[in-house]
Amino acid sequence: MTNILTDKFNRQHSYLRISLTERCNLRCTYCMPEAGVPLSPKSHLMTYEEVYNIAKTFVNHGVTKIRLTGGEPLVRKDFSTILEKLASLPVELSITSNAVIIDRFIDDLKKYGVKNINVSLDSLSKDKFTHITRRNNFDKVYNNILQLINEGFNVKLNAVLMKGFNEDEIVDFIKFTKDLPISVRFIEFMPFDGNKWDMSKMISYAEVMQFAEEAFDKKDIIRLTDAPNDTSKNYKIEGYKGSFAIISSVTNPFCDSCNRLRLTANGQLKNCLFSSEESDLLTTLREGKSIEPVIKKAVAAKFKIRGGMDTLKKLKTPDLHGKNRSMITIGG
Repeated sequence: MTNILTDKFNRQHSYLRISLTERCNLRCTYCMPEAGVPLSPKSHLMTYEEVYNIAKTFVNHGVTKIRLTGGEPLVRKDFSTILEKLASLPVELSITSNAVIIDRFIDDLKKYGVKNINVSLDSLSKDKFTHITRRNNFDKVYNNILQLINEGFNVKLNAVLMKGFNEDEIVDFIKFTKDLPISVRFIEFMPFDGNKWDMSKMISYAEVMQFAEEAFDKKDIIRLTDAPNDTSKNYKIEGYKGSFAIISSVTNPFCDSCNRLRLTANGQLKNCLFSSEESDLLTTLREGKSIEPVIKKAVAAKFKIRGGMDTLKKLKTPDLHGKNRSMITIGG
């Protein structure tokens, strides 16, 4: 890997997450402010050719994995075209979706080699799902998850935990893995613009494990080997087909092994999910200039921990580090 994707802490970045759109067909409260977000004009968003050209530059410098996100990436009308273009690169393609309309794209996902799909699902209760997403699509999402599994995809469920909302479903989610080859990933509630985050709403890694240990015999909770650069700590229950994991970005950050960069739908490079700093690749590309110096500078400027918020005190006062985007305009 060349130095362009290696930061000053010798972290090599081989994983690019590309947001294809700021639009979504759900309105999850932790992702989008209640009043919505001002969307970028269409002319400010990357075309499918620009997505491909920027991605190709990253792949040429060592990126081996690309995940397509949003918003909801499947609402983009040229999603299949983007998938086809990116599939021509020597890279592993994956996608994060809310699965509302993913059944329409199963053939395309198979055709272009997408095997790993993350689905956002914060509750197994229809009423709670409607409350958190502000939409009544639970049955569709649930059935599509089962269809994805039956079609042979590797499916992970991403559940953002929030105190007073869904911590009472932690055990239910773990039991969901008993008969299904699925991984449920519990994600600590993180601070973004407009989501009314505070520490008291968060369920920590330790609390998740406490729920698990109260519901299952400790000897039946098996610690799995985490993949290199994994963001999650992985477990399974003895005899279960699936597994569960915890992504503890707040209480146990995994920054030392971070290999991720993010590209927003309007062509801004973020070197960290928590960083308010962005680097404009799209304007540089449209001016006919090389984006490599911009990428190199952005990667070199990456902080060691969470965009500079290396303590919980700093995390509680994120405005000291500049205003970050809402999650929907970063890309899930």
